[in-house]
Amino acid sequence: MEHNYEVTQERAVLVGLNADCFTKAQTATDETLEELEALLETAGGFCTGKILQNRHTPDSHSFIGEGKAQEVRMLIEATQSTMAVFDNELSPGHIRALEEILGVTVLDRSALILDIFAQRAKTREGRLQVELAQYKYLLPRLSGMGKSLSRQGGGIGTRGPGETKLESDRRHIRERIARLQSELEQVRQVRGVQRERRIKNSVPVVAIVGYTNAGKSTLLNQLTGAGIPANNRLFDTLDTTSRQLHVSDNLDVVLSDTVGFIAKLPHHLVDAFRATLEELEYADLLLHVIDSADPNREEQIAVVDRLIAKLAKPGTRVLRLYNKSDLVTPEEIPVGEDVVKISAATGRGMDVLLQAIEAALGHSRHHVVVTLPYSMGGMVETLHSGAQVLNVDYTAEGICVEAVLDPILYGRLKDYVTKEC
Repeated sequence: MEHNYEVTQERAVLVGLNADCFTKAQTATDETLEELEALLETAGGFCTGKILQNRHTPDSHSFIGEGKAQEVRMLIEATQSTMAVFDNELSPGHIRALEEILGVTVLDRSALILDIFAQRAKTREGRLQVELAQYKYLLPRLSGMGKSLSRQGGGIGTRGPGETKLESDRRHIRERIARLQSELEQVRQVRGVQRERRIKNSVPVVAIVGYTNAGKSTLLNQLTGAGIPANNRLFDTLDTTSRQLHVSDNLDVVLSDTVGFIAKLPHHLVDAFRATLEELEYADLLLHVIDSADPNREEQIAVVDRLIAKLAKPGTRVLRLYNKSDLVTPEEIPVGEDVVKISAATGRGMDVLLQAIEAALGHSRHHVVVTLPYSMGGMVETLHSGAQVLNVDYTAEGICVEAVLDPILYGRLKDYVTKEC
C-alpha cells in the first residue's frame, strides 16, 4: 500500500547518554551527536538543541534519568520541537516511558537511519532491503512503540511500512520477513550468476568502500563516467553500481560502489543489505575511500576496517585512498605502500591510483600469446574458462591464443609462450 506523506520539516532535540557501562559503540559523545545532527538534516529535520547526559548506568525507566528527562521536556517546549532523537539504541520500554514524559515522538539512532534508507532506496532490491530491515527493527518493538505506532500523517520515522501493516500481529510481520528474505535470496542468486560469469571471464572485481559521504560515488564517476548523482549527503548511495574499468592494456576490472558505512550501523541493516554487501566478500581488491579533511577520520577508518574484517574474505588487499587530499597539507596524510592520495572531485591522483590497482592485481597476471599444437586443442576451452582470452587464431604453426593469464596457467603454458605483450 502506497502512502503519500506531506513533507514537513521536523524540529528535533537530540539526546545522548554516555554511560560508564557502555562500550564505545554504544555510548554517545559530542562527536556522535554532531553526526546524529547530520543524519537528522539528511532525513529532512532540523536540530533545535542537544543534550548529552553522563551516568554510570542507564535509568531503568527513563534511560537518561527523571531529572534529565524533565530538562529535555522543557527544551522541547521552549523550542517548539516535535520529536526527540536519541543517539543510543532504545528498548521498547524506554521509548514508551520517554514518550509519556516528553509528550512527543521518540526515535533512536537506528530508526533515524532506517528512515533515511527508506527515502534513498530507488531500485526494487534497495526497497526490499530497507523494508526487511524496518520489519526486523519493528518486530521486537511492537508492544512498546506506543505513540509512534499510531501516529498518522508523515514525517521522520513514519516512512516505509504503513501503519495498518505495523498494527497487524507478529505472525503477519514474520511471514512478511520470510517473503522478503526469499525475494532477496533470488536477488543473491542472480548476483551469483553474474559473478560466476565474471570469474569465468577472469575479470577481477574491485569494490569501493568507505565511511558515508567520503566520496565513493564521486570516485566511481571520475574513473568510469558512471554519471551517478554524487551529492554532499549521508547515505546517498544505497544500490550497488558496477561499471567496467579499463586499468591498462593488460587489465580490465569490474568496479563496484557500495553503501556507505557509519558508526553504530544497526546490525539488522547490515544483515538486510547483505545481498549488496556480498560484493565485498567476492572482491579481489578493496578501495577504502577516506575523507582526509574530516576531523574524525581516524574513528571513521576504524569503523570501516571493522566492517571490512567482518564482510570481506580474509587476506583481501586494501588500498587506502585519502580523498580530498587537496584540502589538507601533505604532512597530514600517512605514507605507505597501499596509500594513495587522490581528489575524486578534481581527478587528481587518478593515474597513480590506476597504477596502484594494476600493481595490486596485475603484477602477477601475464598478457601473452601462446601457440599451442593442435593436439592440445582442449586447452583452448580451459583458457576460455580460466583466463581472459582476447583473440584466437588457427594458423599453420598451431592455435595462437592471445590471453591474460594468472600465475598458475602461465606456469603451465610457459613453454608455449611466443610473445609477451
